[in-house]
Amino acid sequence: MVILFGGRSTEHEISLLSARNVYRALDRKRFEPLLIGIDKQGRWRLEAESTLEAAHGDPRQVSLDPRAPLVDAAILRRQDVVIPMLHGTFGEDGTIQGLLELAQVAYVGAGVLGSAIGMDKDVAKRLLRDAGIPIVDFRVVTTHQFHRDLQACLGQGEDLGYPLFCKPANAGSSVGVTRVARASELSAALATALTFDRKALLERAVDAREIECAVLGNDEPLASIPGEIVLSHRDGFYSYAAKYVDAGGSKFQIPADLPPSEIERVRSLSVATFRVLELEGMARVDFFLDRKTGALSVNEVNTIPGFTALSGYPKMWEASGLSLAALVARLIDLAIERRDVRRALTV
Repeated sequence: MVILFGGRSTEHEISLLSARNVYRALDRKRFEPLLIGIDKQGRWRLEAESTLEAAHGDPRQVSLDPRAPLVDAAILRRQDVVIPMLHGTFGEDGTIQGLLELAQVAYVGAGVLGSAIGMDKDVAKRLLRDAGIPIVDFRVVTTHQFHRDLQACLGQGEDLGYPLFCKPANAGSSVGVTRVARASELSAALATALTFDRKALLERAVDAREIECAVLGNDEPLASIPGEIVLSHRDGFYSYAAKYVDAGGSKFQIPADLPPSEIERVRSLSVATFRVLELEGMARVDFFLDRKTGALSVNEVNTIPGFTALSGYPKMWEASGLSLAALVARLIDLAIERRDVRRALTV
């Protein structure tokens, strides 16, 4: 089997931190892992165990071994299963999943369609809205629109009202996200978001608690006990620095301090979201719980959620009675189960 990590996205370093925890959780009596890192130029390298053992702490200090031998992606065809710990673009967006489908290799996580949908916040929100699942009001600005008619784009912000958040439609780990307090700040925020993707998402800011829930399964997904992000970081929102860099910038509380009826509502909406977005294997569903009205809205999903020492997905399953080792083994079993189902189809 292969653990695939690194990648060309802005979340390259976080991927190494996740891969390290997955690698350490593997049952070596059952699995014999091959470690393949994809560097920022897209080259595939056969990495040693020492690469992942060194991947901990500040993500800005971790990296692949530039001396590791290059390998061809065809190496995947000789594997039973692949665990893609590739966060963000070129890993979480359906691209690597398409390659693995062509190679007819079992792989952990959502398929091509679910991965692409989950990565694109615009498309995901439209599908959720059409399915009657609550979301926060949003608008979309494309690169073409930004350069053709900036005033019309700024008008989208006026429609939503301030403050709002501006973010790339296809990105993760809060990369490229700006909290926009007033109209004069929107143009710069759009320019930042559009350096990471051709679509920028504008979303009305909500004074809300941030609740997360982990989902696991294929045709019969289950939801974990939900957790809550308790934020104290100077950025004022769950930024990249608050997540991974600044100790004490945030903490994850499990279980979330919610009444039983609200916990069940979070879990039910998590499974519904998982189904609507055609997800498989695993996903983390993130919610906003409005402090004033109590309204619960889906913020986004992560189809390859973090597995770092700070990440909520494995922590929520641990609190639900599933250890990290058991969780990783279950994800592999789900990947093989899905591959076997697809092999039985006539194509």
